[in-house]
Amino acid sequence: MRLLILLGIAVCTAAAACAQQPLDQLRPYDYSVEKDIKVLHGAVVSAHPLASRVGAIILQQGGNAVDAAIATQLALAVVYPGAGNIGGGGFLVAHLKNGKNIAIDYRETAPAQSGRDMYLDSLGNPITHLSLDGHLAAGVPGTIAGLFAAMKYARLPFAKLIDPAILLAAKGFAITAAEASNLNAFKADFEKLNTAPTVFIKEQPWKAGDTLIQQELAHTLTLIRNKGAAGFYTGETAAHIVAEMKRGNGIMTLADLKNYKARERTARTFKYKGYTIVTMPLPSSGGICLQQMMGMVENYPLAEWGFHSPRAVQLMIEVERRAYADRAQFLGDPDFVKVPVAKLTDKKYLATRMQNFIPLQAGSSDSVKAGVLPESNETTHLSIIDADGNAVSVTTTLNGHYGSRTVVGKAGFLLNNEMDDFSVKPGVPNMYGLVGTEANAIQPGKRMLSSMTPTIVLQQHFPLYALGTPGGSTIITSVFQTLMNTLEFDLSPADAVNMPKFHHQWLPDEVAVENDFPDSTIQALQGMGYKIVKRSSIGRTEIIKRSPDTRYLDASGDKRGDDSAAGY
Repeated sequence: MRLLILLGIAVCTAAAACAQQPLDQLRPYDYSVEKDIKVLHGAVVSAHPLASRVGAIILQQGGNAVDAAIATQLALAVVYPGAGNIGGGGFLVAHLKNGKNIAIDYRETAPAQSGRDMYLDSLGNPITHLSLDGHLAAGVPGTIAGLFAAMKYARLPFAKLIDPAILLAAKGFAITAAEASNLNAFKADFEKLNTAPTVFIKEQPWKAGDTLIQQELAHTLTLIRNKGAAGFYTGETAAHIVAEMKRGNGIMTLADLKNYKARERTARTFKYKGYTIVTMPLPSSGGICLQQMMGMVENYPLAEWGFHSPRAVQLMIEVERRAYADRAQFLGDPDFVKVPVAKLTDKKYLATRMQNFIPLQAGSSDSVKAGVLPESNETTHLSIIDADGNAVSVTTTLNGHYGSRTVVGKAGFLLNNEMDDFSVKPGVPNMYGLVGTEANAIQPGKRMLSSMTPTIVLQQHFPLYALGTPGGSTIITSVFQTLMNTLEFDLSPADAVNMPKFHHQWLPDEVAVENDFPDSTIQALQGMGYKIVKRSSIGRTEIIKRSPDTRYLDASGDKRGDDSAAGY
């Protein structure tokens, strides 16, 4: 209860009042990153230490993992504006202590005035900046609808979950060096793509320790607290969104906002040896691709070959190639297109996909196409496990860093640029180099295909891991590799997320490796015929492991950012 009083959550009833409450426990001007913790009761890992701390405080107040997930997402919308959001969307996967698995889809949708060729010129060539920059790039936001859809699994009143975010927005917090660098790097975009003043633009360069105050966002969050989802999708906030669209030649309307619905879907579950994997179904491509990749490696002796061994890495590259080829050909929003999910994940089909696999020899994406079936980046993740055994894995996104870089005037939040996740033109790569077919073409009301892969691992119905990552097209391969690192190579949670990663997505036909990837393995892969491209960080994985024996929670935040763990 002491934490509750210090935060002022119990008595905070308005943005101004919230701003007057002490923040001693949260310490928004004096905080540090905690990469690895070991706790007994509950743990939260997210992209920002303040957001993780908010989630941990909610757990200590008696909230469950779903409560903490809602509060952490709202806090991320304030303290991590590059990807945390109320103007984007996401996916929530959970395993509840009663054994129920849930999956909530709050992916953005295409506005009613959108169309298949809306980003093409008169000659049929893509005008790529239109799906990336500014007002026309935004899909209808789903985050707030998703949070309220999750509330039936929560314990605490919504006001208690959103008040920390209101406090942080109204009172302000000290930004990190990474956030300062990002705000400075995107200053020109903010100036070009906004029709109203925004707090993200400052005359002097941002620096670590500067205070970011977001009064307009605090007001918007207060409307949501007081009026529920209607405080976003109707009334004042919706009017601000539509006015912003009109000023910037966007197409989102009041009807688009009013008609948006989050969808509770059946979680995708499958077996891998002695484990049950719980992940997201379509319109996330991640769950299907993950099942395909794990199904294709299951009968190979990965553990015997060893972590980062050339044989293990080569096999994993080749199954990534095959899964991404199928992704491009077959996957889309299941409410609009018929996707042969059962056939794509059938063990016999997966065996046929490996028939042309040659050990220690590079495959080719010219010859490895999508399978023949019988008829018929910037993102953020959080993982939570509570004392009762509820586990939640959530990935949310604005797509690119700061999304469309367009802030809704007088409302204070950034809009996504998720329309680029559609196939702007079938066969033409999006910002992440991913290609698609008609299955992912733009249609009004349709959800764009996603790579987000929030995942939970069960062992005998007991949540063993909660994990996920941002990273655009690298999300699926990062989750896949983290699962192999833990389930096959027996790496600790910290090593599983921090050791160097690699990535292959069918096209372009090259293997991306992080700069610190082992030279010996790179040379071996090059000797097999692979084109290797070094790059900076791949993903920012958040993972929690609950030991079945000791019941302790080991939570790790990725070394690649300000990611931080908190718990008690």
